[in-house]
Parts: sequence; structure tokens; C-alpha cells
Amino acid sequence: MKTISKKLTKEEIQLFGAEVDALRSEIMAKVGKEDADHIKKVYKTYRYTEVIGRGLIHFSFEPISFTVGTLLLSVSKILNNMEIGHNVMHGQYDWMNDPRFNSRTFEWDIVSDSHQWKFYHNYMHHTFTNVLGKDHDYGYNFTRLTEDQKWKPVHLTQPFTNMLLAANFQWGVGAHGYRVEYLEIPKKQRKMKSLKEYKKVFFKKIELQLLKDYLFFPLLAGLNFPKVILGNLIANLIRNLWTYAVIFCGHFTENAESFSVEDIKDETKAEWYLRQLKGSSNLDGSNLFYTMTGHLSHQIEHHMFPDMPAKRYREVAPRLKEICQKYGQHYNTGSFVSQFASVWKRIIAYAFPDKIAGKLMGSKKKYLEPTGIPNLVTNIATVDLSQTAKLT
Repeated sequence: MKTISKKLTKEEIQLFGAEVDALRSEIMAKVGKEDADHIKKVYKTYRYTEVIGRGLIHFSFEPISFTVGTLLLSVSKILNNMEIGHNVMHGQYDWMNDPRFNSRTFEWDIVSDSHQWKFYHNYMHHTFTNVLGKDHDYGYNFTRLTEDQKWKPVHLTQPFTNMLLAANFQWGVGAHGYRVEYLEIPKKQRKMKSLKEYKKVFFKKIELQLLKDYLFFPLLAGLNFPKVILGNLIANLIRNLWTYAVIFCGHFTENAESFSVEDIKDETKAEWYLRQLKGSSNLDGSNLFYTMTGHLSHQIEHHMFPDMPAKRYREVAPRLKEICQKYGQHYNTGSFVSQFASVWKRIIAYAFPDKIAGKLMGSKKKYLEPTGIPNLVTNIATVDLSQTAKLT
């Protein structure tokens, strides 16, 4: 069953946006030492798990210590990629004035160049979330996920290409980056030289990563270098599979909506909030699970407040959910298993032409109704309408 949100009037959308904006202001006013302590603790964990993990891999003489070392290195790479790298490069911790967490200089442990990633992700994706033709992250330009994308025979392969992408996700993210930068240059200004320049940045980052994981550390192990290469390969594979699963769950579940360029014409801030809600999906879990996902388990909150320290999303989520219920808006959340199954249902369904895809996805819809806005007058009395002026 596909659940969709109630269609709101312009006045209701502005009221919704005012409440979301007020929530953001309240939470951001609390940002401080607690958030700094959290990211510092995560950073220490990332460093210790890397040192211990690499040490166990280097000096292991039996499978158990090698396995433990590889798993610890995997944890380190996941933390570096998600809770630290992704969130730091959104500028969530720039206020700390700590060079370790500076969005302008941070470089992460994957083949994607940070500057290219910040352009296509922080700007293009977060501005045009799920807008077809503008958000290059929507299906990463090769996965069809809606009937609004024209079907081509090549889409029949997307279940298999997605398996390859999952295993090599850092490479997909890196290659995606330089292409998006190039594609966003006005067509009249595009030159082959420009494309080569963007490629050069990507290949330089590849060189640095390959030297570190498959030459420098293996050479330190001497005759044990094959074991170190294998440990790094497995750790990178685990990190790739995990990040693919989390990111796809946040964007491409069955009920995550897509939009056209026409849909966002003259879009207000309140409408932007609403689009972020409708185009995102959350994952339910423990605090440890949230940290290991980089708090992208709270993709709805992240899309609405990308510069908010990610740990705060746990505090925001239940209150945002209440606002959504009040206005009859679907708050898309569920377990990791159910959401990931939903993603693959969508990938498989839209690999086929619309007639088959429609049958696989199902067409029955349940419309949500508001629980807390019996009439507009009631809301005008309870919402600070001075906020609505900021949302236009």
C-alpha cells in the first residue's frame, strides 16, 4: 500500500513551515559543548579502531585476530565516512574552530574528492532534492525509480548494476562527482579540457587512496603484505555495502517522492521543507545504529537541517513527527530491513516498463488526514506568524 500525504493549502503549508522553522531555531540555540564532545569522542573512536585494526591485521597469525582487525578497520572507515566526514563537510562543526572538523579543509578516506562532493551533494542534491533533471543523486543517473523517468531497455540491468554499485560505492560516488561538476557548466562553455581537469582531480584522489591502502600499509607488513591488502579490500567492501544501504534507504524507499522542475517553480522555504519531508526516508534503531549511519538514519531531519550537528536529529525527530501528524503529512520511517526491502522493490519494479512496474509497485493509496488542524483559525492562534514572512 502506498501512503501519501494530504494536500495542504498555501496557508497550511506556511503554517507547517513556520512550525518547522521554530523547531530548528530552538534546537540550534542549544548547540554547544555537548555536540563538540560527541564529535571528539567519535573522532577518537575512529582513530583507535583504525590503529588497533591495522595492528591486528599486520601482526595476526591466525584467522580470529585478522577477522577482528578487519572488522575494527571497517568500523573506522565507516565512522570516517559517515558520522565524521559527511557531517563535517556540511559545516556542522565549523563553529568549533577545530582544524580536524573544518568543512573547508577536511578530506575523507574514500576516492571521492571532498570539493567535488561538496558541490554535487551539498549544493545540487540538497537544493534540488529528488527533482528530476536537477538532482544528479536521484538514482545516480542510471537507476530508474519512477514512471516520470523514461524507460529504456538498459534499465532491465539495474538490479545487477546496483549490486555492483553497492560493492564499489566509493568509486561510484567519486566518479559521480567530477561528472556533475562538468554537466553543470553551461553547454556553450563546456570543453574537453574542462572535463579532463575535473577527471584529473578525481584520479589524483584515487592515486592517494590506492597508495595508502594497497602500497604503503602493505609494505610496512613485509612478507605479510598479501594479508594486509586482503584486510583493506574487505574493510573497504564492508564500508561500501553499508554506506550504499544507508544512503539508498534514505532516498529511494517505496514512498519517497520525486518532483519535476515545474513543481519547484517559485518555491518558498516552507514548500522546500515539505519537499524534503516527502522525498526522504528514516530508519528506526538504537543510538549506536544512528551513529554508525552518520545519523543518515534521520534523513528527513538531515534534508531539512543539513547544517545542524547530526546528533541533534534524535531530539528533533519525535517533535517533527508530531508536526507532520498534525498536518496530515506522512513521516516515512521504518526498520532497516523493511526500508531496504522497499528500496529493492522499487529498483526491481522500475527496471521494467510502466505497465509491469505499476503492477509490481501497486496502485492502492491511503490518504492521511490532519490530526491537529481542524481549522485554519485555530492554527493562526497557536503559531507565531512572524515566522511565515521568513519562509517566502
